[in-house]
Amino acid sequence: MNRILLIALFALASIGSSIQAQQKADFGTLDTYHNFKSKHFHSRDINVWLPEDYTPARKYAVLYMHDGQMLFDKTTSWNKQSWNVDSVAAALQNEQKTRPFIVVGIDNHPQGRLFDYMPRKALNYIPEGDTLLAKYNLDEFIADKYLMFLVHELKPFIDKKYSTLTDASNTFVMGSSMGGLISLYAICEYPEVFGGAGCISTHSPMVLNGSKEEAPIWAKALRDYLTDNLPETNSRLIYMDIGDKTIDEFYIPFQPLIDSIFSDKGWNSTHYESQFFPGHAHDEDSWEKRLHIPLLFLLK
Repeated sequence: MNRILLIALFALASIGSSIQAQQKADFGTLDTYHNFKSKHFHSRDINVWLPEDYTPARKYAVLYMHDGQMLFDKTTSWNKQSWNVDSVAAALQNEQKTRPFIVVGIDNHPQGRLFDYMPRKALNYIPEGDTLLAKYNLDEFIADKYLMFLVHELKPFIDKKYSTLTDASNTFVMGSSMGGLISLYAICEYPEVFGGAGCISTHSPMVLNGSKEEAPIWAKALRDYLTDNLPETNSRLIYMDIGDKTIDEFYIPFQPLIDSIFSDKGWNSTHYESQFFPGHAHDEDSWEKRLHIPLLFLLK
């Protein structure tokens, strides 16, 4: 278990890092906005994927995805893997299995990724007197600023630039690992903005330093936050999943505890789905294999 935690620490810190080359799509087109500015923090690249038949005469749902460096082009990613979002999304739309939608990929900031994506308000649920957070500068946890950027700066730009359906029932957010955490946090903090969240291989233990002993404390803080802050029961769509290889093995004891929160609150399978994928690892190759499942759940 300690070995898994050490691997997790390295992977969580590096996932999404890239050589910052221009991504290309095999299906549809990518519009790239380099160094998209924010008044809240550092700029980052934004890639907007449009289906091949995109036309301003039609309105499109919007899926916002984190770790944008890893979404479309494996030749530019740090580990030579990608979600191949363009391929999966194009196939689903061409087969008319989902409504028409576009994808907005938000690049991470590799040096600040963990702090951008860690649900800041969940840390308030760590018991008073616990020294767990003493090693951190809490001002560095800026997930609330990241969500302000997404909701108040990026979304208005996308809705003005593209032909979108702007309501919550057509606005979604998705990510993996820490990106799954920030997606879950987004729908709790902004249920009026997001109608659904896809939380893939979510880093539900939240632990950042690889300590086996600390993981249950971090994980319980997240669960307590969710208990108090989930959207109204069955008012939104929330999808979660895990595998059982590499880092995902570490998540196996924690995900059922989150599932129980939804069950106890009366969420039904139409609005909350949690899946387990034996043999799937904590990497883009695994996420690509099952990406169609959350897309169908959110955008059918």
